[in-house]
Amino acid sequence: MKTSKFALALVVLAVLALPLGAQAKQKLTFGSDATFPPMEFVDAQKNVVGFDVDLIAAVANAAGFEAIVKNVAWDGIFAGLDNGEYNGILSSVTITDERKQKYDFSAPYINAGQVIIVAKTEKGIAKPADLAGKKVGVQIGTTGDIAVAKIAGVKDKKTYDEIGLAVEDLSIGRLDAVVVDSPIAANYVLQNDKYKAKLTIVGKPFTDEFYGVVVKKGDAKALDLINKGLAAIEKDGTLDKLKAKWLQ
Repeated sequence: MKTSKFALALVVLAVLALPLGAQAKQKLTFGSDATFPPMEFVDAQKNVVGFDVDLIAAVANAAGFEAIVKNVAWDGIFAGLDNGEYNGILSSVTITDERKQKYDFSAPYINAGQVIIVAKTEKGIAKPADLAGKKVGVQIGTTGDIAVAKIAGVKDKKTYDEIGLAVEDLSIGRLDAVVVDSPIAANYVLQNDKYKAKLTIVGKPFTDEFYGVVVKKGDAKALDLINKGLAAIEKDGTLDKLKAKWLQ
């Protein structure tokens, strides 16, 4: 590529104009399937928003890099990382031993394990053992379905193709409880005007399903920056504030 002397002079002047020791921030781009509120979703203004988006902004600010979130369909999100279309995946990805064989994960930033949703008038359910003898709704084939199958005494488990149908049945009294992962529970119970006056989440997650940011295997530079930022926002309380905003 040919460069004119005038253009070259402008580049030199721009560099000289920078404060001594100043450097442009490194940019890291993250793929995210923005269809999973409240973690990542598209708002009315077509912006990608949610817990994960706020999280990576805070992480980037703490670690001194610029974060860019790119909306990507889930079915191709790992292939995009493999092909170098972005530096990482920020999309409520559960850390599993199988995935760790191919990718590196940041430190876990949230436990998205299973929680119990009940009507606010329900006083007899506070923990998994209390589900014995109750009508419990789950989404078929999910970790919630598996978790409820392991609870002794639950003989009336009703499965649904969509968890929203189970939540609706709970709200009108057809179920005693719904078991689902905590971010989904927060979306239906805390963020949804239709249900937040009727339903509540009891207890804490009773399974461990930790989310982490995914990077290519061996990408120590990106991983170190992300972990540095995560440690900082956990220490200064920012992470707890984000959880309070989106998940409580």
